[in-house]
Amino acid sequence: MTAIEMPGRLPFWQRLLFAIPLFGWLARDAANGKPEDLGYTVAALVSMWGCSALLFGLPGLYLPALAMVPVMFLILVLISRG
Repeated sequence: MTAIEMPGRLPFWQRLLFAIPLFGWLARDAANGKPEDLGYTVAALVSMWGCSALLFGLPGLYLPALAMVPVMFLILVLISRG
């Protein structure tokens, strides 16, 4: 018996997601942090979307929303399956 238990190895997709420099930090905080960290993560993502709109103009506003269409479609399919 040891004094501390080592956590198990993360699945490959989580290791891959957490390895992405900026988004990985946000995902790790949202997954393992305190409950209020989820709100900070959402605020950071909205702020990055706003910065892309300021930097790139209308394409910076429209393209992230367009990229979220398949994600929302998948969420709706999962909800309808129960």
